[in-house]
Amino acid sequence: MIDHLDHLVLTTAHEAACIRFYTDVLGMQLESFASGTPPVERKSFRFGNQKINLHVKGREFEPKAHTPVPGALDLCFIAATPLDAVVALLAATGTPIIEGPVMRTGATSKIRSVYVRDPDLNLIEISERAG
Repeated sequence: MIDHLDHLVLTTAHEAACIRFYTDVLGMQLESFASGTPPVERKSFRFGNQKINLHVKGREFEPKAHTPVPGALDLCFIAATPLDAVVALLAATGTPIIEGPVMRTGATSKIRSVYVRDPDLNLIEISERAG
């Protein structure tokens, strides 16, 4: 029945810092769009064929998760560059690696990963396919 993930929603308590992290550190593209009735301007981060819609704590859009809270996500992204280049970029941006590189099991293959936290303390795993 399900083919793939189109988007997910991230709730932040630190909008500006969140935008900086996902655009400057992770290299995602910030987009603005209008949706709803009446139309409300919203923001999202686009990467590949997916996006992350952004909700700001206390100003979420309806409908929303039952209990949207910052810091509740654990996300894994496959990098477009080798993991060693990711590690170098994280160091250059002052983003501490909390674990890794380590081997993990991804959705389709083994992956080599590092873990960081975003400004809301969501756990962000950045990986490369390892086989």
